[in-house]
Amino acid sequence: MKRLPFLLRPGWIALALVVVMFTYLCLTVLAPWQLGKNTSTSRENRQIEASLSAEPVPVTSALPRQDSAAPDEQWRRVTATGRYLPGTDVLVRLRVIAGAPAYEVLTAFAVDGGPRVLVNRGYVKPEKGTDVPPIAAAPTGTVTLTARLRDSETAPTDEKQPFTEAGFQQVYAIDTAQVAQLTKTPLTGSYLQLVDDQPGSLNVLPLPQLDAGPFLSYGIQWVAFGIVAPLGLGYFIFSEMRIRRREAEARAQMENTDAPLTAEEKMADRYGRQR
Repeated sequence: MKRLPFLLRPGWIALALVVVMFTYLCLTVLAPWQLGKNTSTSRENRQIEASLSAEPVPVTSALPRQDSAAPDEQWRRVTATGRYLPGTDVLVRLRVIAGAPAYEVLTAFAVDGGPRVLVNRGYVKPEKGTDVPPIAAAPTGTVTLTARLRDSETAPTDEKQPFTEAGFQQVYAIDTAQVAQLTKTPLTGSYLQLVDDQPGSLNVLPLPQLDAGPFLSYGIQWVAFGIVAPLGLGYFIFSEMRIRRREAEARAQMENTDAPLTAEEKMADRYGRQR
């Protein structure tokens, strides 16, 4: 510890605090965040792949009750026979489909002998910037749908609150609980997203690309940064100690060189040493 008093200087204390904070953020926030996104993306990709070959099943097998949700069955194709409920249309704002802005259209649907579910009928493109275009009403009477199960989203809690405009209630996320409250219609925890050529469908939403993305590599990088940062601090401390040790040795050598000569050394310097 006698060689480390410089670590108590403000500059070194500040550097150590920065390294500790950076390492903490890397290993407990940033790396888990990216690795968690990789896990969820990989899970979703597996669910989509499985849904492409699996035959549709009745929606009541996944959502048997009104309070049901089916997170493990996301993207699974299901069939539902029943009727759309009039007066329950809700628009989802600020969506981007194929790189362009869009509104997604939601309508409640009563399943015969089953629960009421929210159906994402697809999307429409705004007119004149952000104006809502004409939207075809859902058909009346009994219809049979084929759709994909989707997990409910989480509504934002900030200033983005639901509002009514152009004759439609509009929201910022497909949160089934929020839509149920707006439409005064009980809805299941999961919702349905229509596939091609279904009654009431609009422009069909495309499936996500089966790409795991860079999340795994980003997560590994943050872990590496969290390990390298304290090692780098240790290297700087070691380098500083080495430099200080060399300076101390140099000072000691200079002090020995500048020491006063003895009488014998003075005589030898003046007359030369006797052999």
